[in-house]
Amino acid sequence: MSLTRAEIEGFWETWLDINRKAEESGDWRVMAEWYAEDATYGWMLTPDEHFMAVGRDQIRDWAIGIEMDGFDGWHYDYQATVIDEKNAMIVGFWKQRAGITDDATGKEFEIPGLGGSWFGVARQPDGELKFSWQRDWFDFGAMAHTMGRVVKSGKAPDTLMKRLQVFGLEVPGHYRPEDLPSTVWPPPVEAGEFVTQEKPQ
Repeated sequence: MSLTRAEIEGFWETWLDINRKAEESGDWRVMAEWYAEDATYGWMLTPDEHFMAVGRDQIRDWAIGIEMDGFDGWHYDYQATVIDEKNAMIVGFWKQRAGITDDATGKEFEIPGLGGSWFGVARQPDGELKFSWQRDWFDFGAMAHTMGRVVKSGKAPDTLMKRLQVFGLEVPGHYRPEDLPSTVWPPPVEAGEFVTQEKPQ
């Protein structure tokens, strides 16, 4: 059964609400229930290192668990949202802000450039809507640069300092591209189900 725009918009509002609650508490794990049991969630760090979580448990424990621990006070406010009810997709564009003031500018530290999440929405057997996949994008170099500025400011909390020590392929969910347990592009997109421009013959 296809999804209506009203259904997707209603589901998205609940997502924004749980995001706000997660940011207030500093624990993003509460958002796991918005994902299907077999959902996948990934992003690229560098051309040689990607993150991928497969299934709700890995999303809870890794993507919005280990990866988000230590980012107390950070917020990821959505600046714009595009909803495609025909293909049951949502694209949300967010800014990454630290909740820590940069004395040099008087403004919050913010990671420059575009950041966002691309979601697939699907109705589950019980009738509820869940995210069936999510793929994020952001500028890793810009993020590393801003993190360095936060650390240099002397304002980084101990929780963030500990989090910044967790990196590399030994961290759960981090893979070389050839070892990924799911595709970089969302599985149905990679399978060609949404091709809008065929390559020339």
